[in-house]
Amino acid sequence: MAGKAAPKKNPSALKRVRQSEKLSLRNQSKKAELKTLEKKLESVLPSTPKEDVTKQMRAAVKTIASAASKGVIHKNTAARRISKIAKLANTIGKKP
Repeated sequence: MAGKAAPKKNPSALKRVRQSEKLSLRNQSKKAELKTLEKKLESVLPSTPKEDVTKQMRAAVKTIASAASKGVIHKNTAARRISKIAKLANTIGKKP
């Protein structure tokens, strides 16, 4: 029984397929944006003033929280990422 199942003909099933495709594209885009923001913040941290880092951190936290509230990522994942960002931001100005 290898292979795909026969395509659906029920109108509600077809609509659900269309909706899930749109949603998955939106989720992929949001996840990519999250990764980009985190990478930017990590690369910028050592060389920028604290005020700029704070602005970028706020933007990243806002985006992560938004993604969690919309169900793109799990709320615990969001909390972990926010914690990681905050931890990195707090290392500014401290000696290693």
